[in-house]
Amino acid sequence: MRSVVSAIQNTVPISSFNKGVAGKIFREVRATGAKVVIKNNVPECVLISPEEYVQLMDELSDARLLALAQDRMSHYDPAETVSEKEMEEMFAIRSEDLDDVGEVLFE
Repeated sequence: MRSVVSAIQNTVPISSFNKGVAGKIFREVRATGAKVVIKNNVPECVLISPEEYVQLMDELSDARLLALAQDRMSHYDPAETVSEKEMEEMFAIRSEDLDDVGEVLFE
């Protein structure tokens, strides 16, 4: 029953925007969370605060990166790894050659 009450409290008819109460709706979204906009008795969109949107996008990005890392680790074979020394030998690079490169960021 609680989810039904929550759904009713968190829906907004699109006609409310035409009645000049958009500002009030936006304040409610910031204060209490997402609202579902209803048009012709059908959910049309979801309103969320910019902060909540950024948080959701960050969580989605983190979940995608985790899934990618897990997939890569499931195929990981230690026998195929190459040490730093072996890499330097393969490409004729000396560690001193890298001193002037600066900091490299990995994501």
